[in-house]
Amino acid sequence: MKPIPFDFRQIRYLLAVAETGSTAAAARAVHVSQPSVSQAVARIEAHFGQPLFLRRPGQGMQPTPFGRHKLEALAGLMAQGRAILAPDAGLVGELCLGVYSTLGPRHAPRLIRAFGARHPGARVRLVEDDLHGLAQGLRRGQVDLALVYDIGLSADLDIVPLRASPPFALVAPDHPLAGAGRVGLADLAQDPVVLINLPESRGYFLSLFQLAGVRPRIAAETGSIEMLRAMVANGLGVGVLATDLPHDRACDGGRVVRLALRDALPPSRIALARAASLAPTALAEAFTRLCRELLSDRPGPDGTDPPPGGGA
Repeated sequence: MKPIPFDFRQIRYLLAVAETGSTAAAARAVHVSQPSVSQAVARIEAHFGQPLFLRRPGQGMQPTPFGRHKLEALAGLMAQGRAILAPDAGLVGELCLGVYSTLGPRHAPRLIRAFGARHPGARVRLVEDDLHGLAQGLRRGQVDLALVYDIGLSADLDIVPLRASPPFALVAPDHPLAGAGRVGLADLAQDPVVLINLPESRGYFLSLFQLAGVRPRIAAETGSIEMLRAMVANGLGVGVLATDLPHDRACDGGRVVRLALRDALPPSRIALARAASLAPTALAEAFTRLCRELLSDRPGPDGTDPPPGGGA
């Protein structure tokens, strides 16, 4: 049997280069000298017989297509090695949980608290990003699981569906539609619309208006649910969201009114994503089980949302 030509330490240096984009930044991240990182990259590239990174002046080091494949595999090897070498003392170690930036505050904190109570030896490190950034983190082995909306996710990610999240409308309390209970998007679009402008969310909400056969007038765009709610509360437009919040107050104290949509519209779905090419750790499997318990579509004391007041 041939010996393995490099060790976990050198793989760690290589993954740090992929994460930071340069040997200098990677050296600072892993607290070693830059020549040590450069030598590790050169040794591993020599073993594979082709470059893992493109070197472009002023643009740093970007993985080649071959490099992306090998980096994903090496990240998985590192995760498996940590799991194998961990002492048998229950679930211990760190789980890196990615959360979609508008979805995370609604669910991630209570999931982290429940996971810590169930597995005291485990830690959860939180990473907030958009869907593209989270998918990149999953593929590179930098993120174990991501709590996301299942909107246009690529086939190289394994998806665990958790909960349907139907879209709904938000208006100010003095809006003429506030007492309607249910409205159509055509009625809502008579007013300017405040829109969530994160790339995936923006396309989803605009597609809802398109399905209803109307073109909304955009009053403003924001990446923040709370900014949208506050603008709606102050009469600066109406809103359409998907993540319910258990109160009707915006950050500035103003109120919003939630209205169901009577249009036949596709719901967004909350899901857990992980890289299909990387074997899940025991921590990731345990966290997935917890999410299925607490975020399933089945009603229950932990899985059921309180009466909603509004929320993307």
